[in-house]
Amino acid sequence: MVKLSVIVPFYNVRTYAPDTLRSLRANAREDFEFILVDDCSTDGTAELLRRAQEEIPGVVVRRHEKNGGLATARNTGLDAARGTYLAFLDGDDWLAPGFYAELLARTEALGCDFVRTDHVQVEGRARTVHRVPHGRRDRVAAPRDAILPATRTTSVDYAYAWAGLYHRRLLDRGLLHFTDGLRTAEDRPWIWRLHREADSFAVLGLLGIFYRRGVASSLTQIGDMRQLDFIRSFDQVIEETRTDRDARELLPKAVRNYCAIISHHMSALERFEPPVARALKSMSSGALRRMPQDVLDEVLDSMDLERATLLRRLRRRSAAKEVTAA
Repeated sequence: MVKLSVIVPFYNVRTYAPDTLRSLRANAREDFEFILVDDCSTDGTAELLRRAQEEIPGVVVRRHEKNGGLATARNTGLDAARGTYLAFLDGDDWLAPGFYAELLARTEALGCDFVRTDHVQVEGRARTVHRVPHGRRDRVAAPRDAILPATRTTSVDYAYAWAGLYHRRLLDRGLLHFTDGLRTAEDRPWIWRLHREADSFAVLGLLGIFYRRGVASSLTQIGDMRQLDFIRSFDQVIEETRTDRDARELLPKAVRNYCAIISHHMSALERFEPPVARALKSMSSGALRRMPQDVLDEVLDSMDLERATLLRRLRRRSAAKEVTAA
């Protein structure tokens, strides 16, 4: 019987994959499996994974013949997973020795659908602890109750799929797959769905995941069109929240999150290639017009002046285009 399946996508991370693989070896157990998904790497990563299959207990390798992105690679791993519990790890991050055994034991003791954990962010030599924005630790709670308030950072803003452990019953209910083909912000609709539809969760004060920031090949460092998939991602969050039984209460949070991300990208236009920057402006203005306008008005009134002014200008840009086209 497989107790835990760990899904690890890899794409052109040959420099960092050895650290990841060593940490998996230090977490191996006879009832654990590590599903390594090579998303059509071209830099020698595939050879490292082939060797890992021979050297690390529990390793299973799946390879894509065409690059599909992180969401698609995770789905490949989910389809192959046999474990009672499931976890995710990215191919350039790593774990403390024995982390998964402790995480699993504490999760089983609580008996909830999923848990979330803190993590250590690594940037160069700097180490920073990031906490799940949820006050109570080691207590089972209703995930839906942890979405609000709209004006504060909550669990749905801590959208790291790898910072947690998930019971297989969530997979059986269709709650763990990602939106296929999303290249960025793929965790956002995923975490919102979990918090709306799962029955129970808990937050553990447990450190053991090391998240590497500033990797040159990461999409967060690349200003091309793939970055704009955040529009599709948050459109999905808004549309699914519109149909929720608590839509009136939850939509302000979803809209505020969307606006914050648009503002973040618009304030860093210089890192995008000019055609991408133009597309970002156009797509963002269209997104603002698609949002529920009464909720958007309330959100903008509650935001700081600089961001609210930028977003109102973008919304007027879209409205002016519609008038011109008419």
